[in-house]
Amino acid sequence: MVLEATMICIDNSEWMRNGDYAPSRFQAQADAVNLICGAKTQSNPENTVGVMTMAGKGVRVLVTPTSDLGKILACMHGLEVGAEANLAAAIQVAQLALKHRQNKRQQQRIIAFIGSPVKYDKKVLETIGKKLKKNNVALDIVDFGESDDEKPEKLEALIAAVKSSDSSHIVHVPPGDNALSDVLLSTPIFTGEEGGSGFAASAAAAAATGASGFEFGVDPNVDPELALALRLSMEEERARQESIAKKAAEDTSNTENNNASSSNSDSVMAEAEPASNAAAGDKKEQPKDDDDLLQQALAMSMEGGASGSAAVTDSAMAEAGAVDPDLALALQMSVQDANMSSHTDMSKVFEDRTFVSSILNSLPGVDPNDPSVKDLLASLHSQGSKRRRKTSQTKQKMRRTDVAMFMLPCAQRN
Repeated sequence: MVLEATMICIDNSEWMRNGDYAPSRFQAQADAVNLICGAKTQSNPENTVGVMTMAGKGVRVLVTPTSDLGKILACMHGLEVGAEANLAAAIQVAQLALKHRQNKRQQQRIIAFIGSPVKYDKKVLETIGKKLKKNNVALDIVDFGESDDEKPEKLEALIAAVKSSDSSHIVHVPPGDNALSDVLLSTPIFTGEEGGSGFAASAAAAAATGASGFEFGVDPNVDPELALALRLSMEEERARQESIAKKAAEDTSNTENNNASSSNSDSVMAEAEPASNAAAGDKKEQPKDDDDLLQQALAMSMEGGASGSAAVTDSAMAEAGAVDPDLALALQMSVQDANMSSHTDMSKVFEDRTFVSSILNSLPGVDPNDPSVKDLLASLHSQGSKRRRKTSQTKQKMRRTDVAMFMLPCAQRN
C-alpha cells in the first residue's frame, strides 16, 4: 500500500453554479471529493488528506493533511461560491502544505478539480510542473465543466511537465448522464498507482459490476450518516414487526384459553344443575327449622274439615318431638285448643233453643212439639253442659302445665 499525503484543490468559482452536472457542478465535485477522501484514508491507515479552495475569498486551506475522515467531510459544508479560480497560486500553496507534513515518509500528491477556464499561459504552467517534479510531488487533474480549445492543451502540458514514471494523471469528464464520482471510480486518480486496494478496489469493482456491495447500497465510508440512519431504520422496522407478531400470538392464545374456560364452565354448570335441583327438592321436603314446623302445624290445625289433616298433624308433631320436646308440647296444645273451640261452637249453636226451633219449623214434615224431638233437644243440651265442664277442667290443667313449664327453666337457671 502506498503511503501518501494528499492535498485536494476545490474549484469554487462562479462557474460552479451551472447545472450541466447533476445536481450542479459544485455538488457533483463535492461528491467526488468525498469519495476520493474515503478511498485515500481507507487504503492506508497512515494516509492523510487535506482540502483547500481556489476561488471565493481566495486560496485558502480548509483542512491540513489529516487522517480524520469526519473532519475532512465536514469542511465541505457551507463553502462560498464566487470569483475566479487561481490555479497557479493554489498549486503553490498545496505544495507548501505538503512540505510541512508530519510524516516525511509519505509521498506527496496534489489533486486539482478544474471546472472553470484556465487564465494562465502554457509556459507558466510548465514552469510550475517542473517545480513539482523537482520536489517529488505528483499531480492529478480532473478537467470538467467549461472547455475551450486551449484549456485541455494547457492542462496536458502541465501534466507532461510533472509526470515522472507515470505518477501523474489527467481525466477529462464531459457533461452527461453519468455522475462525476462514477466516472472517477475507474480512473487511476481513484484506484492509485498500484491498481487500488481496500476501499478503492472494492468501490471500483462495484462500479464495474453495477452493484454497490454495501448494505442498503450505501458506502458507510462515503456517507456514514446515511448508512447509520438506514441501519437504525431497518432495526426499528424489524423490532416493530417482531412486536406485532408477538402481540398477535398472545391474542390468539388468550382467545383459545377463554374458549376452553367457557366450555369447561358450561359443562360444570350443566352437571351442577341436577344436583342443585335435587338439593332444592330435599329442602322443600324437609323444613329448615322449628319455626317452619310450628307454622306447618298451625296451618294444619286451621284446616279443620280436611280428611287427612289429623294424620299430617300427627306426623308433624312426631317430627317436632324428635327435634324439641317443648315444641311438640306446644303443637299438641294448639291442636287441642282448635278441637275444643270447634266443639264449643257446635254446643253453643244447639243451646240456642230459639235458633233450633226456627230451624225445625222450616224443615218439612217435622213437628217441634213432637215428644221425641223434645227429648233429643234435651239430651243435646245436657251433653253440652257436660262438655263445658270438661273443657273448663282441661283448660285449668293446661294452665297449670304452662306454669310448671315456665317455672322449671327458671329453677334450673337458679
